[in-house]
Amino acid sequence: MTNSIKEIEDAEFILATGTNTTEGHPVIGIQVKKAIRKGATVVVADPRKTEIAGLANIHLQIKSGSDIALLNGLANIIIAEDLWDKEFVKERTEDFDALKETVAKYTPEYVEEITGVPAETLKEVARGYAKAKSASILYTMGLTQHICGTHNVFAVANLTMLCGQIGKASSGVNPLRGQNNVQGACDMGALPAFFPAYQPVAVDANRAKFEEFWGVKDLPGKPGLTVGEIIDESGKKIKALLIMGENPILSDPDANHAAHNIENLDFLVVQDIFLTETAQLADVVLPAASFAEKDGTFSNTERRVQRVRKAVEPPGEAKADWEIISMISTAMGYPMQYNSAEEIFAEVAKVTPSYGGISSARLENGSLQWPCPTPEHPGTKFLHVGKFARGLGKFHPVEYIPPNEMPDAEYPLILSTGRRRYHYHTGTMTQRTGALEVFYPAEYLEINCADAEKLGISDGDKVRVISRRGQVEVAAKITDIVTPGMVFTSFQYPDVPINKVTNAARDPISKIPEYKVCAVKVEKVS
Repeated sequence: MTNSIKEIEDAEFILATGTNTTEGHPVIGIQVKKAIRKGATVVVADPRKTEIAGLANIHLQIKSGSDIALLNGLANIIIAEDLWDKEFVKERTEDFDALKETVAKYTPEYVEEITGVPAETLKEVARGYAKAKSASILYTMGLTQHICGTHNVFAVANLTMLCGQIGKASSGVNPLRGQNNVQGACDMGALPAFFPAYQPVAVDANRAKFEEFWGVKDLPGKPGLTVGEIIDESGKKIKALLIMGENPILSDPDANHAAHNIENLDFLVVQDIFLTETAQLADVVLPAASFAEKDGTFSNTERRVQRVRKAVEPPGEAKADWEIISMISTAMGYPMQYNSAEEIFAEVAKVTPSYGGISSARLENGSLQWPCPTPEHPGTKFLHVGKFARGLGKFHPVEYIPPNEMPDAEYPLILSTGRRRYHYHTGTMTQRTGALEVFYPAEYLEINCADAEKLGISDGDKVRVISRRGQVEVAAKITDIVTPGMVFTSFQYPDVPINKVTNAARDPISKIPEYKVCAVKVEKVS
């Protein structure tokens, strides 16, 4: 997030796009509700009539995958009505003319044809966003899990810079991270193209720095494979795999393909706290410690670094992840002789500029937001004050493209997937609580009453969801949450492995799959 969670409640205008905030991020959802109570205008762009859409002033019930058209349409109106922040654009950005030229054809009427959102509603939203003293854009995987996910984010950044809604409080571009420490994992270099703190491996000076610090030679300058590419190459170029805290048998798209490749590995190691569906395929399972059984830090969605303190000892032979990794590395010939998580964090501060001023000792007195480059620095509440990290903010004009797979005569419905409030990821933890699975015991497929009537489906009927890749069975729930032509379910139930159906087509830049749109047919199970 460019800004902080607490700032959301003071935003004058909030555009939440591709985020079911109150269910997927309930803590942040509370901040949105506070903003509503303070009089903020909230606009939600989502194909489903979610809880937060019901709370919003305006619900833009767009067609799945039409985000770029919507965002370009808002930019078109803002430029046409001379509402853009001319001083900000002149002083702090470049390539405005290219953006202006690209969005010129995205008139309200043209965008209405693509998105289904009335032209007059688009104008109301564009005026509200441009005129607000502070406007915050929130988004999650409903924006990124498309073949054009990176371009969707470019379109958000374009709109933000166009109106000068960045570099100040209660504004900005605010992606809400989907897991508690995914931000920290990325910060620490768990990305194939970067060393810690997003230092590109392709830069010679970066490689030289880490070679000297780690006492190694010839670190590769070519980015490695992404998660999806690793699964694709499993059993082919990749013969052995260590999977930590992931459950791709359920979470990867086209899950039958993922399972087939994983089963073809010569050697599979899974490091986890439970015997997941993926761990059941492993040659070796390494028992890891949970968050309450180890020391360290988490870095959350607002870049806030927080201490994690051991509350209980790990059971049996379970160990902290850093201990397991160190033991494996040492056994493979590169000794890692760390004695504590604090010692590792001290190394992090030496090689990671944005964490340079953070230490375990400082975190004893409270959390800090990076960038925090020196021990005297207070941390950074919001980013891009005065100038961007690259100097001038660059407009990236992008064009709308349809999803990879659209409905046709054989597969007439669009399936979208997401999360439910009461469960998490593939249910590895939340379906072992003894409470949540009782309160919310079974998954269902949301289907509009018009589609259900055509298919002869009644509420509660068992149905079969079929795509070009696979099929699953699930109970039907007839509802107006989804529009005709669309069905929705979550990926959180092992007995409804919906990712056997989803499409593995990827964004060519981020390599994220298009989980949010695939063509399916639904039939009643007799």
